[in-house]
Amino acid sequence: MSLENLTTFPWISFNLAILLILSLDLGVFRKQAHAPTYKESLLWSLLWFTLAVLFGFWVLKTKGYESAVNFFTGYAIEKSLSLDNIMVFVLIFEGLGIPLKYQHKVLFWGIFGALILRILMIFAGVVLLQKFHFLMYVFGGFLLITGLKMLRQHDETKDIKQGRLWKFIQRNLPLTDQFNGQSFWLKVGGTKKATPLLAALVLVELSDVIFAVDSIPAIFAITMDPFIIYTSNVFAILGLRSLYFLLAGAISSFIYLKKGLAFILCFVGLKMVGIIHISPIYSLTIILLSLLVSICFSLSKRKA
Repeated sequence: MSLENLTTFPWISFNLAILLILSLDLGVFRKQAHAPTYKESLLWSLLWFTLAVLFGFWVLKTKGYESAVNFFTGYAIEKSLSLDNIMVFVLIFEGLGIPLKYQHKVLFWGIFGALILRILMIFAGVVLLQKFHFLMYVFGGFLLITGLKMLRQHDETKDIKQGRLWKFIQRNLPLTDQFNGQSFWLKVGGTKKATPLLAALVLVELSDVIFAVDSIPAIFAITMDPFIIYTSNVFAILGLRSLYFLLAGAISSFIYLKKGLAFILCFVGLKMVGIIHISPIYSLTIILLSLLVSICFSLSKRKA
């Protein structure tokens, strides 16, 4: 992969369009801090999903059937695994007492940072796998082990302030428990200190690093096309904020979701190491069915 590939028209136009939408999101539609309503979150979720579908059809028209299926499969994987992020966001905001009206700003900058991080990880991964193909088996084995560990895990409520990430932040940031509107900083006795919003932002960024270690290798099992990998990641991440506000109150009810995600990781891991050989469309079907079955079982358990 050469740097020239990153300056072609699709790359430039795609990134400009994303920057424009993000600017409108924070600078126009969310200029005033407020608690997003269910209707607002639903509309934004549908908007991002519709844009992803339309982009997928554009890929079909310009790059062909296989690239389009790979895009939708990558999008499905990243979207599925991002549901685990939502559970962590809930723990972070509840643990630090972040008011609902300020959570959007934290997620906006957190996800903006996540995009930059994933761009670097994607291109580093593509270059490494092209030079050292054996890493495909290393990534596959890692995903398989992670998925098996997740299958054995029992859901439990964790206090975010008891974790190692919070202890790391306490050691490296001058913290205050006071808020200063939407600001990340507050002067206390002449000293500049980080408000709980900045602490939450750092936790969001650090947790995304952990999640990216799972999700980025997973998509390499589907395709090595950096444009497809990048765009599917971007659409999955950009819809994460509105999905969080849509599902935050109910995400804990999906008790079998982790099992479904664990199965997806194991499936992708087996595919990466060459144990499973199936066409991209069947891979997409299996991933979507795994997610759907886990959600349906969760809902049925909730009603019972």
